[in-house]
Amino acid sequence: MDVLIMSTRHRRSDTDAPPTGGIERRGCPRVLVDLEVDCRCRDNFLFASIRDISATGIFVQTQHPEPPGTHLNLRFTPDDSDEPFELEGRVIWINRYRPGDATNLNPGMGVRFVALTDAQRRRLSELVRTFAYLDDDDAAD
Repeated sequence: MDVLIMSTRHRRSDTDAPPTGGIERRGCPRVLVDLEVDCRCRDNFLFASIRDISATGIFVQTQHPEPPGTHLNLRFTPDDSDEPFELEGRVIWINRYRPGDATNLNPGMGVRFVALTDAQRRRLSELVRTFAYLDDDDAAD
């Protein structure tokens, strides 16, 4: 479940997720996760869930995605960490929420990290490797 706190400003129209042609366009591997994330843009605050992560971006599951091009301030803390990630991102694509559509299983937005420092990039890469390692352990059990 997510909570959206919005300003009264009018939102731009949403666009659909990028076309899928069976080709994976991401340059970095992504892993499935379940992390809470706080997203802030302009006067809007969104409390949602990260469903997958890579060293270059995340998928935020939400019924209220921001329009592509929107700049976000992101904050999330992995379970085993005392220090939160505080990063900037840009919405690249969205999958609009369509009530009553049984095929609309993952409404949300794809967010690419921007302006990462070397330290943030290393920390993200380590986090992704940790989640990938844990997934491999779960599959072996």
